[in-house]
Amino acid sequence: MSEWKTFTHDAAHDGVDPRIAGGRLTVDLDALVENYRLLQRRAAPARVAGVVKADAYGLGASRVSPALWRAGCRTFFVALPQEGIELRAALPQADIYVLNGTFGPEAAPAFAAHRLMPVLGSQADISCWEAFGWNDGGTPRPCAIHVDTGMNRLGLTPEEAHAFAADNALTGALTPRLVMSHLACGDDAGHPLNRRQRESFQAVSRIFDGIESSLSNSAGIFLGPDFAFDLARPGIALYGGQPFDGGDNPMRAVATLEARVVQVRRARAGETASYGAHGVLSRDTVIAVVSTGYADGYHRASSFAGVPLRRAVPAGGHGFVHGRRVPVLGRVTMDLTLFDVTDLGPEGVTVGDWIELFGHNVPVDEAAAAAGTISYEMLTSLGRRYHRRYVGGDG
Repeated sequence: MSEWKTFTHDAAHDGVDPRIAGGRLTVDLDALVENYRLLQRRAAPARVAGVVKADAYGLGASRVSPALWRAGCRTFFVALPQEGIELRAALPQADIYVLNGTFGPEAAPAFAAHRLMPVLGSQADISCWEAFGWNDGGTPRPCAIHVDTGMNRLGLTPEEAHAFAADNALTGALTPRLVMSHLACGDDAGHPLNRRQRESFQAVSRIFDGIESSLSNSAGIFLGPDFAFDLARPGIALYGGQPFDGGDNPMRAVATLEARVVQVRRARAGETASYGAHGVLSRDTVIAVVSTGYADGYHRASSFAGVPLRRAVPAGGHGFVHGRRVPVLGRVTMDLTLFDVTDLGPEGVTVGDWIELFGHNVPVDEAAAAAGTISYEMLTSLGRRYHRRYVGGDG
């Protein structure tokens, strides 16, 4: 018996030992950097930040962020202080903004210790930061100011922003480095709320003279120069997701998810497959069983049969193997998914083959739509049982 050597992580590999993983995720850092540079060109002369919240949309912030830094990105956004703390360890010199606010006085020491800048979106945030914020080389309490222009999620009202600007001009208690808002319908270029939000934000940004302004997310970058302001904040587009509704996706695929074939079965017409007996076979069928399921983030709603979603979205998910698309068969289960590989012919699929769940051949947005969701959720749902490979990125 050969000696088993423990898998060790390195700059190109993470997660589960590839020899025993049911699935693998490949992250193309060169494609990520190309997406960043395309967004820079579209947003110019505005600068482009990197939104790396939710572990860089599920792809690994500790690997993604250094690649963006090497490409020239200097400003990053996270959602939570803990995300900022982890990012600071990877990027000691970066400007890091925390989108979800101050979290109260008990969190202030963490902001100070790791030089994180909160995005202040309420009077409570402002009061907390005035009392407990940190100084950056004598600059009092650096931060961003979030103004709500139509999202009704986070942010000061325009009236509150005006009052804050007037008060802070007298007291100098805070040092806003950025004033920002967030588009609610940027992926729909024709939606009238885009124009109203832009006009509202323009009026607010004028009162923060000399401070950078930021409105555009991924979709906003493609709405034109009137939405660019000084800093754009793309997220999903960096990771290869479609940034707007309709048309071809200009972004390169960054993530490829594959599942290992663990068994090949043959079933007769009239038999059923998977839970609920909803997958009734209309022909003699060759079934590839792969070792990935909803516990790994491949959603149960991707099932080709037996889920309520199918009444609204008639087709379930597809995989790709040996040059052909193959449909999910029956219900996706916790740890396993079935694919109909009958049409691959006599050579077929063998144990140990890999079926692409999304990537270059099945776009992540298509895989998400088959599950009745969006690429954001598909990526951020990726589980911990995959082997992760990182390619490119000059790292």
